[in-house]
Amino acid sequence: MENLGLGKVLLVEDDEKLAGLIAHFLSQHGFEVRVVHRGDKALAAFLDFKPKIVVLDLMLPGQSGLHVCREIRNVSDTPIVILTAKEDDLDHILGLESGADDYVIKPIKPPVLLARLRALQRRQVPEPTVRGALEFGQLSIDRSCRLVSLGGDRIDLTTMEFELLWLLASSAGKILSRDDILNRMRGIAFDGLNRSVDVYISKLRSKLNDNPREPMCIKTIWGKGYLFNPFAWEV
Repeated sequence: MENLGLGKVLLVEDDEKLAGLIAHFLSQHGFEVRVVHRGDKALAAFLDFKPKIVVLDLMLPGQSGLHVCREIRNVSDTPIVILTAKEDDLDHILGLESGADDYVIKPIKPPVLLARLRALQRRQVPEPTVRGALEFGQLSIDRSCRLVSLGGDRIDLTTMEFELLWLLASSAGKILSRDDILNRMRGIAFDGLNRSVDVYISKLRSKLNDNPREPMCIKTIWGKGYLFNPFAWEV
């Protein structure tokens, strides 16, 4: 297949056979892939290769995938997709809390992984029709340069955190259910067990100084979803 130049992917996976299959499949679909088999080699490879997306196994020799995820997140907001053989929801939450943007459960279906990577790519490059900025009192969200500031101070957000904030702010005053959010963010339906939306909401509240016990900026509407309060950001 013709190389479409879709960008660089760093694949951190200790199963050499699986890593080879994934790398070959992604290469056939236009990605440039570098493979690392150890967790303690991942950060150096990331800094050298400068990938657009990281695909990261959680169970790695040398260093755990969660540790690698935190290391990368400390220096970059590059999207990270974690690979996990566990179906335990807690494992996925730990990955998301460590800074991952998405996850795929093993055994991996390459077309599913490809779809997730392409979805992350679409979120990295704003479409011309959605360029612009939103302002609510002291909160400013600039879509074109992906900057968020509160009271003049820049707020550092991951790709997924920014997209969630933009989605909520674009629907200010309206209730969005978890199902709405996941459908619009990842294109999949809420399965009733996935708590990733709750994790991202919690992280956004923390970064935006919204009281987690009595949130006023991003409100929980019990039994319905979440609501971005456009009036909570005033002085």
